[in-house]
Amino acid sequence: MTRVVYFTACTLDGFIADEHDSLDWLYEVPHTEHDGSWDDFIGRIGPLVMGATTYQWTLDRHFTEHPEQWQEFYDDRPVWVFSHRDLPGIPGVDVHLVRGDVAPVYDELVAAAHGKDVWIVGGGDLVGQFDDAGLLDEVSLGMTPVTLGAGRPLLPRRITSQRMRFREARQSGQRVRIVLDVDRGA
Repeated sequence: MTRVVYFTACTLDGFIADEHDSLDWLYEVPHTEHDGSWDDFIGRIGPLVMGATTYQWTLDRHFTEHPEQWQEFYDDRPVWVFSHRDLPGIPGVDVHLVRGDVAPVYDELVAAAHGKDVWIVGGGDLVGQFDDAGLLDEVSLGMTPVTLGAGRPLLPRRITSQRMRFREARQSGQRVRIVLDVDRGA
């Protein structure tokens, strides 16, 4: 069964981006550990889902000058971008720009997943919309020893322990990987 997974890095104080929507804080922490967790994760993923701000940041940081990096990072996985504005595509990448509610797009994502999982890359509000629609199954965090004091929250919704449970926690280099199962609400 296809699951909807929010897989992201976050700061110790619960932010996924700083007050300028930047993820530069994430690159200050060494990524030297090779414990296989990325390979395990990406191997189970079909399509990606992003909000406009996340997509624009990754586009500006990686894919505008080097669109071939998409293949290096994500292979041939398609991406759905939820946006209220027009955004450029990435040459050679199957980019779907969509507007509005997440629920009508869900069946399309599942069909594109071919039995694999759907990865919500970010942002937190988009993840919250999936949860509001009763379509979020897992939250997987790479908690990083950084505090920002302000920025974009990890998930600006209330999900109580009645619906969310810890499945796993382990240290990987300078990160703590925390995986939680979410009972679909709504």
